[in-house]
Amino acid sequence: MKTNVLVFLIIFCANILNAQTFDETKKSAEQGDATAQFSLGLKYNNGEDTFRDKKQAFYWFKKSAVQGNANAQLMLGAFYDDGEGTLTDKKQAFYWYKKSAEQGLAIAQFNLGFMYYGGEGTLADKKQAFYWFKKSAEQGNATAQLFLGFMYNKGEGTLTDKKQAFYWYKKSAEQGEAGAQCNLGLMYNKGEGTLTDKKQAFYWYKKSAEQGEASAQYNLGVMYENGEGTLTDKKQAFYWYKKSAKQGDADAQYNLGLMYYNGEGTLTDKKQAFYWLKKSAEQGDAKAQYNFGLLYENGEGTLTDKKQAFYWLKKSAEQGDAIAQFNLGVMYENGEGTLTDKKQAFYWYKKSAEQGDAKAQCNLGLMYYYGKGTFKDKKQAAFWISKSYENGSSKAKELWDKLELWKY
Repeated sequence: MKTNVLVFLIIFCANILNAQTFDETKKSAEQGDATAQFSLGLKYNNGEDTFRDKKQAFYWFKKSAVQGNANAQLMLGAFYDDGEGTLTDKKQAFYWYKKSAEQGLAIAQFNLGFMYYGGEGTLADKKQAFYWFKKSAEQGNATAQLFLGFMYNKGEGTLTDKKQAFYWYKKSAEQGEAGAQCNLGLMYNKGEGTLTDKKQAFYWYKKSAEQGEASAQYNLGVMYENGEGTLTDKKQAFYWYKKSAKQGDADAQYNLGLMYYNGEGTLTDKKQAFYWLKKSAEQGDAKAQYNFGLLYENGEGTLTDKKQAFYWLKKSAEQGDAIAQFNLGVMYENGEGTLTDKKQAFYWYKKSAEQGDAKAQCNLGLMYYYGKGTFKDKKQAAFWISKSYENGSSKAKELWDKLELWKY
């Protein structure tokens, strides 16, 4: 996410290049004028009045940088960083960014902070990253403000300070930084560093989403779906989930799959539901893995495939999804998609039951009662069936009376 300093080239050209022709600039550069050397480097880099030549651009940036030109030092760092006109050399990139940053150039300060943050060209040092991000942010660099907000939010390189995180996210967001707009929306949504304000959350999510930020598109979809900060609008929810899902957001893919399945905001389409739930499941989303497994189990949007159903339910169950754990227990107990294994059925029912799933608690009680997958234990049977009844299972109430579990 590091700022590519070459983006700012046009600004530099406008502010620094004078009316000299290429030949005039070259003559001054050859006479040792640092500003001319930098300008000549820009001309070679941009192909202005000459052929584009990155090696020549590198050569003249280096000449200027050695003489202390901060802009040339920044560009030289970028060339070393990206391997343009020379071999990639992160240590040299770090060296020249630091030279430029120490002269107060905001972009160099941000890039230096980024190298400290990721340990590129130097040892990782979150405190130094924080220091340089702050220097750059205070000069108005929007990306640095975003990173500074992030570090305050997570307590990296500094103490956690949600109010400061909010402050810097807002500074960055107001300059149009999409990531900051999304994070600002999150803080308004959760009431972190500020009072909860769903309308403001919606506003900033929308700003960010319209710039293509996948996380913001997902969050905006949630707000439209639930009518938070705006009126409920399933079609808009579907629209933004799809935008985000196409960019690979697993949560959006999951929600989009559900909307296709239920025909919310769009026509019911089980094949599309299958497609998007698969996308999300393959990224490791436990809820998607569970629902995807059910599609295979019931033959919805695809052919019935118990083995695939078992595979995906197991994936979800292993991540702690209680409903998937219960269904996996059923498959082990009945030998669906796998060999019958009462011990495994017992294991997964217990996992689910301990999370409060009423059906799993009921089935676990029965396994204790009949000694399936475990030793008979009627006290444990009574305990779990009682739990299931308390959680609303009518079947558990029938079993409680039928098996006279009140005796235990």
